[in-house]
Amino acid sequence: MMTMGLAAQPAIAQPVATFSSFTYSGKDAPDALVARSGDYRNPILKGFYPDPSVTRVGDDFYLVTSTFGWFPGIPVFHSRDLVNWTQIGNAIDRPGQLDFKQLGLSRGVFAPSIQAKDGLFYILNTCVDCGGNFVLTAKDPAGPWSDPVWLPDLEGGIDPSMFFDDDGSAWVVNNGPTRGEPLYQGHRAIWVQAFDRKTLKTFGPRTLLVDGGIDIAKKPIWIEGPHIFKKDGWYYLSCAEGGTAEGHSQVILRSRSVTGPYEAWSGNPILTQRDLPRDRAMPITSAGHAQLVTTPDGKWWATFLAVRPYDGDFYTTGRETFLLPVEWKGGWPVILPPATPIPWTHARPALLADKAPIPTSGAFTIRDDFRGSLPAYWMMLRNPREGWYRTGAAGLSLTARAPGLGDNANPSFLARRQQHSNAQAETRVQFAPQKEGDRAGLVVLQNDDYWFFLGVKQVGGKKLVTLDQREGPNSPKLGTTLFTAPAPSGPTRLRIAVQGRRYTFSYAALGTSHAWKQLGTVETDSLTTKVAGGFVGSVFGLFAGQGE
Repeated sequence: MMTMGLAAQPAIAQPVATFSSFTYSGKDAPDALVARSGDYRNPILKGFYPDPSVTRVGDDFYLVTSTFGWFPGIPVFHSRDLVNWTQIGNAIDRPGQLDFKQLGLSRGVFAPSIQAKDGLFYILNTCVDCGGNFVLTAKDPAGPWSDPVWLPDLEGGIDPSMFFDDDGSAWVVNNGPTRGEPLYQGHRAIWVQAFDRKTLKTFGPRTLLVDGGIDIAKKPIWIEGPHIFKKDGWYYLSCAEGGTAEGHSQVILRSRSVTGPYEAWSGNPILTQRDLPRDRAMPITSAGHAQLVTTPDGKWWATFLAVRPYDGDFYTTGRETFLLPVEWKGGWPVILPPATPIPWTHARPALLADKAPIPTSGAFTIRDDFRGSLPAYWMMLRNPREGWYRTGAAGLSLTARAPGLGDNANPSFLARRQQHSNAQAETRVQFAPQKEGDRAGLVVLQNDDYWFFLGVKQVGGKKLVTLDQREGPNSPKLGTTLFTAPAPSGPTRLRIAVQGRRYTFSYAALGTSHAWKQLGTVETDSLTTKVAGGFVGSVFGLFAGQGE
């Protein structure tokens, strides 16, 4: 649960918007595929859940993903069957743990990894442009997690991961700069260094394991996301290679020593979708950043990221978490043979089926009434500097403040992920603007530069329903008004429906007798990663802001 609440009201009165509920629903074409009894659906975590790292402790699995500049950061999930996941907390849930400042939304915390040893859990991570590499610890993966302990030896690197050897030693492996000047754009390296679990510090020499990739003659880019594991006396090094777009892949190397030298498998990559036709039906693309894990019965599985474009390389749902079994061939692990599409459904692991209170896969509808603590999957832009929201019997109250959606700040905005290409978000807001530009309503947002606002706003002394859009860093920070209509006198219902690139914005007065009125429809790819850039996915959220 998010730990921050509304502090004492400021001396100068600010309007407050009250949202009595929020409903999200979504269903995509693959969700209609008939799954056999005992099958699960991919992705297992829909929406913006990239860079998954998974570990097992006994019969329990734990998983974390990237959140970049969103707060709280690094969601922690639990499962007993690798399919049904329950978010049990966030590792970065105190404003003082890290400072995301006014960084771009795709900076902040990259690619966390989670491991456990002797009753203590470790998360290694990188706060890009906000401190570097660090380790967090916790006795309970639900939290609380410690403040960061910084790892200065990893300066310039990202994607750190822990490995515990049979002799009791511990190691940190990570992506870092190559020796000397890089030979080409995207030329990186994989390094390993010993780690002291008592002092939480790296020590000793840093050893270069991979320079550039599995074949530097081909100028491979962005070797990253490394994980070391051990099997049958071999040390295996699993890495992502090729960047996180359509050229993404997973490769494997092995050695008889943790510090190498490592030999790349001749059958690499062990996972990719880049060798399939781009015009195939219902594609899954950009697969990589995998981590392997064993089940209690000794079977091997892998979590990894991939994307579901609605057309070409256009997707708003971000990079998502998928699951597939691992097959061993001649001493090498294979997630998928070459030119094999990622299946939308697959037979479940042979584990007792788990239950999750909040669905994360397939078609679903989720309604939040905000009467209790804010659910753990709600987020805000960057660290809060003051209290500005409250939950209670009336719903969610947001204090309208000066920071706006385009300010690279921490506005009065709470959001949850868009998890389907075809989705709908609906809310009911009560808001009385006090001056020109005061506004509150429903938002779909990709980052600070690309969003739509649908809500109640004071314009020219009148209370209107407006649709505002910001479409790029050179657009006005407050957005451009596309459509307006007179606002209902009382509470206003708001709805945003998305079908791929088509966005339909509607409003209605309170009560079942009042029909929905369509304010406007926009067709755009501007909320996709392809256009907006970065590493995040779109979110739906609730916002209140003051006029200038």
